Amino acid sequence: MIPVERAHLFVAALSHKGMKKGKNNEDRYAISSYRLTEDNQTPLLFAIVADGIGGHLAGEVAAEMVVDYVSQAIAEGDAENPIDTINHAVEGASEAVRILSEEDSKKQGMGATCICVWIIDDKLYAGAVGDSRLYLMRGAVIQQLTTDHTWIQEALEKGILTPEQAREHPNAHVIRQYVGGKNLPQVDFRLRLHADKGEETKAERKNQGLKLEAGDTLLLCSDGLTDLVWNDEILEIVRSSKNLDLAVKKLVDTANERGGHDNITVVLLSVPEKGNKLKKDIPLWWIIGGITAALITIATLVGFIWYILEPPTTPTPTIPAPTALATEIPSTPTLEQAPTSTLEPTLSATLTPWPTNTPEPEPTPTTTP
Repeated sequence: MIPVERAHLFVAALSHKGMKKGKNNEDRYAISSYRLTEDNQTPLLFAIVADGIGGHLAGEVAAEMVVDYVSQAIAEGDAENPIDTINHAVEGASEAVRILSEEDSKKQGMGATCICVWIIDDKLYAGAVGDSRLYLMRGAVIQQLTTDHTWIQEALEKGILTPEQAREHPNAHVIRQYVGGKNLPQVDFRLRLHADKGEETKAERKNQGLKLEAGDTLLLCSDGLTDLVWNDEILEIVRSSKNLDLAVKKLVDTANERGGHDNITVVLLSVPEKGNKLKKDIPLWWIIGGITAALITIATLVGFIWYILEPPTTPTPTIPAPTALATEIPSTPTLEQAPTSTLEPTLSATLTPWPTNTPEPEPTPTTTP
């Protein structure tokens, strides 16, 4: 894959350490854009959020390792088998974190949660470990696509707790698996498209490659957001904001206003509406060449039209004046007057100058929201 500077989706992201004094920001995220090959211009975007766990400084080390390792593995992939590529990347990152944790006593027990999405053209592929989440906002509906790997989630599925009880439960942050543990994590590739329907695991996995529609917005976030801002509030904030930058700021601010007891990371990805597609970067020499060619074409056309419409100039014939005959008078000599020669007008070509081919300066690129 070939890296590019501009994504084919609208992107905004923000990470904040929260309001708890003395707490480091152990969240990390990355967003990368590509095109498939020189010959295949298919656009791709990869985004990942990792929430570190495991004590002072160690959590942020693990999160950064996960983000860097997985992002690099995706960059070296070919997008032929996105699910396998994501799975191998996360497993490789887990092994790297585990080895460092065992070698350095100050980093023992460190790890990270992980949510990553790979968008190939308009197809969505995603994998998750832990309780960092992925949401899809389509129209007036918000749906959590991923399933938390937590004690609380298991209690909810078994009917032991209600959603209201789960919000304040002391085991709310007990996670069942994470990246960097002794056992390799089982990357969860289920995508739950319906909140009120009990989809089976195999059916949910078949939702990979979900076709995104114009106006769809994806949210990747750490639990610092979802612990304090509910789903319907997230939807309202995103849909009522003028752009994604304002939306991510409002989401983070809302969580902080309600205590901000944990790190908060928000990544928003939005599919442009029809007729509002992102402009692609155009090389400068293309612009200059295009303007020059256009000016030459216009000048040629104007000259041709002028030539066709201008009436031909016909020289006016000059009739020589009659020569008077001399009258002979005896004994008086008379000089014969020389005839007056009249010059015919000379028709010279009129040169029409070409317009100066001075290209206009390249317009300054506008940053898309």
